[in-house]
Amino acid sequence: QLQTCGGGMVQPGGCLRLSCVASGIIFEKNVMAWYRQAPGKPREFVALISWSGGTTRYADSAKGRFTISRDNSMDTAYLQMNDLKPEDTAVYYCGASEVVMPTRQSHYEFWGQGTQVTVSS
Repeated sequence: QLQTCGGGMVQPGGCLRLSCVASGIIFEKNVMAWYRQAPGKPREFVALISWSGGTTRYADSAKGRFTISRDNSMDTAYLQMNDLKPEDTAVYYCGASEVVMPTRQSHYEFWGQGTQVTVSS
């Protein structure tokens, strides 16, 4: 089970930190990822982090502004989002996958409930 929190409303240029707390899974054996879904659009990949945290991947839209991290001692993954833009407005979901390097949403066995991020002036 994944519990997502940290969303909210911010002005353009602002920042937020999302958290995803895992329970009932072997956290350190799961790749963790963040996806997002804007109204009327399909869910899209944002970022992922490997079991150890040594490998990260980002969507082009997130590069240079977002940072994914994890704390295996706390069974928690994070998404630090800086310089937020209105187009970042979406529901953000965390996912957990035992696939070594997941490349599609179907590779994720567990999903959080989502947290709303709204960027507006």
